[in-house]
Amino acid sequence: MITLVLIGLPLLFALVVFILRGEKTIRLTALLGSLITFGWAVVAWVNYAHFCKCSVLFKTAWLAGSGVSLQFGMDGISLLLVMLTTFLVPVIIGSAWKHLYLKPAAFFGLILLLETAFLGVFTAFDGLVFYIFWELALICSWFICAVWGGKDRIRITFKFFIFTFTGSLLILAALLFLYFRSPAPHSFDYRWLYDAQLTTWEQRWIFAAMVIGFAVKIPVFPLHTWQPETYTTAPAQGTMLLAGIMGKMGIYGTIRWLIPVVPEAVAELSQPVIILAITGILYASLIALRQDDLKRLVAYSSIAHMGLITAGLFTLRPEATDGAVIQMVSHGINVVGLFCLLGFIEARTGTRSMADLGGLANQAPWLAAFFMVILLGFISLPMTNGFVGEFILLLNLFETNILFAAVAGLTIIFSAVYMLWMYQRVMLGDPVLPGRSAGSPIRDLSPAEVLVLIPLVIMIFWIGIAPGMFLKLITL
Repeated sequence: MITLVLIGLPLLFALVVFILRGEKTIRLTALLGSLITFGWAVVAWVNYAHFCKCSVLFKTAWLAGSGVSLQFGMDGISLLLVMLTTFLVPVIIGSAWKHLYLKPAAFFGLILLLETAFLGVFTAFDGLVFYIFWELALICSWFICAVWGGKDRIRITFKFFIFTFTGSLLILAALLFLYFRSPAPHSFDYRWLYDAQLTTWEQRWIFAAMVIGFAVKIPVFPLHTWQPETYTTAPAQGTMLLAGIMGKMGIYGTIRWLIPVVPEAVAELSQPVIILAITGILYASLIALRQDDLKRLVAYSSIAHMGLITAGLFTLRPEATDGAVIQMVSHGINVVGLFCLLGFIEARTGTRSMADLGGLANQAPWLAAFFMVILLGFISLPMTNGFVGEFILLLNLFETNILFAAVAGLTIIFSAVYMLWMYQRVMLGDPVLPGRSAGSPIRDLSPAEVLVLIPLVIMIFWIGIAPGMFLKLITL
């Protein structure tokens, strides 16, 4: 019942928010709902780590005679992603505290509904239920981007929808095929799907369908083209949800629903996936070096970081899953922090162009300080969260293929180059924003904004200094 309550809490608060009136009441209720959900996730953490002996915590028949059940549970991998989701959503809602959105009840209600979808994806142990929550996440995120997005949002979000919906249909086709190959009576139960009787060719086709479906969401080169434009045009909170949590759904799906289901095909065809992921690292890093728009730079950087996670995971070594999961958590924290700060900068200056920015540290030292700390986690400085996962992933790549590791390792070098270059141009030097002189004030972080960022900084150093408790949870 713990997992069922966890999924139900944000859904309940979403329904309440949808019918509320009064912007302050809406924001407060949404924040309260997300904090209560996070508190319940902590209860789930304690219960699992100390008392739980079984990963499946709730199961009941849903569609009688069809083999579909409402089956939810958590193992260590699910739990870390649940904690990431419930930790980030209050931060994301808090970052919008002073921003005025049209139809705030719909906006904040959709955020909570999207949180419900994320939690369903990460805890569903029934294939069809997993797919339903997967689609719900797509629908909610599309509405957030299409209604509250920026310029040319309809064209961009339509492309986003087509890419992700096509990938979703391929996942559904694979799950249906697995259902009819599962032991009789057929079931979507994950353990039954793991026991599906498949020929070598069937495993290859299932692999191809699921890899494409999950790769679109991650995204992996060359299925990434929807991502930079969508991240750029989405509202700040929408970008944080997409980059911080939604991108992790593809990696999680690979771990939960691909590798255990078609292990022979995965072993046979993993190398092409690694090559595509590494190609994406180089491509995205080089494109990031040429960006002037701050959000587009971080969007391309995110492709490179997710490419490293994908490449490391498909080495299929025993520690690969550890590295992938801990890096998903770290990347989610860091990229949400960066997009949050970029939103604060745009709100103060009215621009995201580096050519129009400079010298912000002179006027906003706290903004510059938080920016530097989160940036150091993003570029994987030792003793920060980004270092732990990337070290494990690169070590697995090195033990698999030295050339793969050497090329993939460039993501750290390139990341340091373009992120520090961005910091230098935006925070240091003389102010160059048109109409702003050296003495023109730029408001520093408010106490509420500092309160939003402090939890992110704590997690950056907690995971970086004491990663053992998180890595141990993965193997429980």
